Amino acid sequence: MTTFSRRQALIGAAATVAAAKGLFPSGAYAAGQGPEVSGAKLGFIALTDASPLIIAKEKGLFAKYGLPNVEVLKQASWGATRDNIVLGSQGGGIDGAHILSPMPYQFTLGVGARKTPMYILSRLNTNGQGISVGNDLKNVQVGLNAAGAKAKFAQMKAAGNLAKVAMTYRGGTHDLWVRYWLAAAGINPDTDVSTIVIPPPQMVANMKAGTQDVFCVGEPWNGQLVNQKIGYTATTSSEIWMNHPEKALGMRADWVDKYPNAAKALIAAVMEAQQWCDKNRPAMCAITAGRQYINVPINDILPRLQGKINYGDGRNVSGSAHLMKFWADNAGFPFKSHDTWFVTENKRWGIIDNDVDTKALVNKVNRSDLWREVAKQYGIPAPADSRGVERFFDGKTFDWTNPNAYLASQPVKKLA
Repeated sequence: MTTFSRRQALIGAAATVAAAKGLFPSGAYAAGQGPEVSGAKLGFIALTDASPLIIAKEKGLFAKYGLPNVEVLKQASWGATRDNIVLGSQGGGIDGAHILSPMPYQFTLGVGARKTPMYILSRLNTNGQGISVGNDLKNVQVGLNAAGAKAKFAQMKAAGNLAKVAMTYRGGTHDLWVRYWLAAAGINPDTDVSTIVIPPPQMVANMKAGTQDVFCVGEPWNGQLVNQKIGYTATTSSEIWMNHPEKALGMRADWVDKYPNAAKALIAAVMEAQQWCDKNRPAMCAITAGRQYINVPINDILPRLQGKINYGDGRNVSGSAHLMKFWADNAGFPFKSHDTWFVTENKRWGIIDNDVDTKALVNKVNRSDLWREVAKQYGIPAPADSRGVERFFDGKTFDWTNPNAYLASQPVKKLA
């Protein structure tokens, strides 16, 4: 296996930094009036999919579009991200963040937090998450199909020791991926196991300590688990749903409403950063793996970004299609159909009330209109609000024009 060092990748970065300057025209976002403010406070969690914000800061792209004082601030957990968004920068918190895509919908409704209207300005990535398990589950062949775990988890439940399934935030993307995976195998995530919330950087340590049996999290933590031989990756999230949406750039609505040009400047900077990330993965990892950001060895983060996946159970794949995308295949566009799925799944598990008007909520929070404005200025084609009917590994489909049909097709759910 090739071993990469941060030094080698940084040499590559020096050779490619000029490319970023050529993606979009230079200068601040607005041709006439520039951003109303010079910066914003943005949070991020130590995950690979925070890379567009990190790169936009490190490569001077926020400054390029008229926002030289953007701060990119590490958050300890998604709960901390939530609390700091509710505070806002005026209260000592943050204006927005690299965020789990369902969270802005929850906050706008006041679910799990003080009601704080938010907007989604951009998607940050697709794919790149995983469901990892302890080595003991190799014996029952737990993989994309979790059926092998059903009897084992039932035995644990009968013994009064519910299997511990860790995710990162109630109703967040990782919670939804692991619930979908379990439910597809006939395992009820609310009654057959115990779902617990663990911050992403603590997942591997907790598995090593034996305090959890399964976790769902973004990279690089699945890769690190395998490298430390503590467990294995049962499945990548994109095997559940290929090219699924993941993190978003979420901002407080009052900040965007007050500073619309600055919001569009953020979008432009992130767009350019996403293109750079897709084209310069070793150089990107050399930066994002650093102590102030994700703080992992580069070999924990880079291989899976290049489609080299060692699952840890004998499967070792090169050239995999199941890799994180930042820009390719419209990874940066905030499809309203995808947000409709997130809201629908939050209803499925009783997190968002079933009587909430999903379409109205998505139209309120999802600002694909702003993304399109920026894209038009730079001659970037923008897709429609849906990719069409989405298909999942178990044969289920989701049509955003009829989410109730999707809900009805799911035998395991927690709807009143």
